[in-house]
Amino acid sequence: MGEGGSRGAEGETSGPTPAWASSGVVTGPDGVVRCAWGDGDAAYRAYHDGEWGRPSRDERHLFEMLVLEGAQAGLSWSTILRKRDGYRRAFAGFDPAVVAAFRDEDVARLLGDPGIVRNRLKVESAVTNARAVLALREVGETLPGLLWSFVGGETLDRRAANLGELPAETAESRAMSKELKRRGFRFVGPTICYAFMQATGLANDHVVGCAAGEEIRGAA
Repeated sequence: MGEGGSRGAEGETSGPTPAWASSGVVTGPDGVVRCAWGDGDAAYRAYHDGEWGRPSRDERHLFEMLVLEGAQAGLSWSTILRKRDGYRRAFAGFDPAVVAAFRDEDVARLLGDPGIVRNRLKVESAVTNARAVLALREVGETLPGLLWSFVGGETLDRRAANLGELPAETAESRAMSKELKRRGFRFVGPTICYAFMQATGLANDHVVGCAAGEEIRGAA
C-alpha cells in the first residue's frame, strides 16, 4: 500500500507499525472518503483514488509497477511517486523490449539520473526484469497472464474493516515471488509482490467504506 515499514533488498518489511494501521477511512479535505493511508498530498490522493487497487492487465503498466515497487525498498511510496515521471523518461515509458536492450553504458547513465532512485542493484534489476518479460514471450506466455494466474484471474477482495487487518504478504504473493524468481526476475520478494498485487488490482485492499474501493467492487 502506501507508507509503511521499510523494505529490505528482497522486499521484507521492517521498522515500526505506521500510525494509520489501526485506522479505517478518513474524509479528506476534498470531501472524499478514502483509506487513511491515502489521505496525503494531491498526488498521493490521486494515486489512491484513481490507480491503487484497480485491476490492470496492461503489460507496460504491470512492468512499471514491478519496477517501482522494487525501487521502493527501504524508501517511502511518496518518494517513488515524486520520481515517477523521471522513471518513465529514464525507462522508455516502461517498454520491456527497449529496457531489455539497455547495456552497461545505459546503466551508468541511469545511475547519474536524479529523476530516479540511483541504486545500482535496483537499476540493474529493472533491466533484468525486462529481459525476463521478453523470455516469457519467447515461450508463448505473457506477463499479465502469469501474474493474474496467482489469483485465478479474479481480484481478491479482503473487505478489511481497518488497515491493520491487511497482511504484508500472503500465500499468493509467496507463490508469485517464488515463480518470478524462478523465471529470472529480481526484487520480487513476497512483500514486494503483495504490495504489487494491491497496487495493480490483483487484490482490492481498500478498506470497507472507502469510495474508491466500493467503486471497484461495484464494477466487478
